[in-house]
Amino acid sequence: MAELHPRLAGDCLLLGQMPLSRLLLMNDSRYPWFILVPDREGISEIHELAWDDQQQLLTESMALSRAMSAAFRPDKLNIAALGNVVPQLHVHHVARYRNDPVWPAPVWGALPAKAYQAGQRAGVIASLRTHLGDGIRWVG
Repeated sequence: MAELHPRLAGDCLLLGQMPLSRLLLMNDSRYPWFILVPDREGISEIHELAWDDQQQLLTESMALSRAMSAAFRPDKLNIAALGNVVPQLHVHHVARYRNDPVWPAPVWGALPAKAYQAGQRAGVIASLRTHLGDGIRWVG
């Protein structure tokens, strides 16, 4: 398994493993915010993945997107692979609402993270689990 970048390890909770990617939850309770991290060493861009891995990442991203849309009913779902701070390839999936604290601006760097309370975090994870299906091996 590829080592997780320290920034991702520090900012996120590992939820599980999909066929290609680890699924993380960003520890910011303002937004349902999940991250897919393909388990490949030394990759920083999607086009650097092998073709089959590119297709698998898209499959996982779409499954996560559908699950988030069903679980959280966002006004908009933001999906991005920025990598300006963390060079390890990772794909953000952020549920956005017209009444969230920084709408319509991007969430990156806008406000300091507001950590989840244990019960709140468990509820968000349970909601996603209900809709994500069997394509993941959950941790814990």
